Amino acid sequence: MVVHLRFSLLLLAVPALAAQSIEVAAGESIQHAIDAAPDAGALITIAPGTYREVLTIAKPHIHLRSSDADASKNVVVFDKSAGTSGGTTHSATVNVTGDDFTAENLTFQNDFNAHHAQVPVGSQALALLVTGDRAVFRNMRLLGNQDTLYAANKRCAEGEACPASRQYFTRCFIEGNVDFIFGDAKAFFDHCEIRSNAHSGGYITAQSRIRADQDSAYVFDHCQLTADPGVSHVWLGRPWRPYAKVIFLNTEMGAHIEAPGWREWHPGETKSLDTVYYAEYNSTGPGGHPGERDPHAKMLTAAQAAEYEVKKFFAGWNPGA
Repeated sequence: MVVHLRFSLLLLAVPALAAQSIEVAAGESIQHAIDAAPDAGALITIAPGTYREVLTIAKPHIHLRSSDADASKNVVVFDKSAGTSGGTTHSATVNVTGDDFTAENLTFQNDFNAHHAQVPVGSQALALLVTGDRAVFRNMRLLGNQDTLYAANKRCAEGEACPASRQYFTRCFIEGNVDFIFGDAKAFFDHCEIRSNAHSGGYITAQSRIRADQDSAYVFDHCQLTADPGVSHVWLGRPWRPYAKVIFLNTEMGAHIEAPGWREWHPGETKSLDTVYYAEYNSTGPGGHPGERDPHAKMLTAAQAAEYEVKKFFAGWNPGA
């Protein structure tokens, strides 16, 4: 497959970065363009179409963008799963470990369950794995079932400080059912639609902050929690690790959200709700359930909620620059 290279210099979102522009035509390989990108980075413009391939982005300053603002017309899809690939983190359609990555107007999808039944073991199938720092996703669609999005830090050795991997999602559509936004990144979801698809019950988040002092949290601000018809018994989250931290701000919640909101990882066995930080401010809609939340959840004041605004949450980094 041929990758078309245009040797112009473009000013990208990363300050003072001039990078090569690469165009990918329909039917070509996005991964070939990533491989051809120089170490200084590249803006890779992707023509509308469906690209059935696995993407691995380990270089910094890679920027993927479609010229068509309709993300549903620009699809990167594959069908690996935990059972077929040797583990959940090996199942991703798109793997982003390089820093300063951006993606815009694209769909990242794992369609394993389109051809295989979803079962408790082996059906985990990531659409996106991102551990890079300063990653930005604009107008994206992330589609899967169990474990759609793994938003996590880079792995750190036991006992070492773990620098935060900062990730910003804005105007994105994220779909799944069980633990479908999980990991220990420092991630902010701004004006996103979070949709629970058909399944018997489900969990939106499985955040995994390991220690109380780890710089890790998920914040959802001005988001919408929606569901496919007939879906119910969905929880805002359950703690994958004992210090999970999740905050919902100004979020409209559908009737599919359970009144207690938050649930133990294994009720009757684990006791992580004693150490988590689960909080809400100004939850609205039929799933808001004022006064009915699990007693471990915190109801924030306006002043407390302001501490999680994007500029304060990412102090020292402006993802909208």
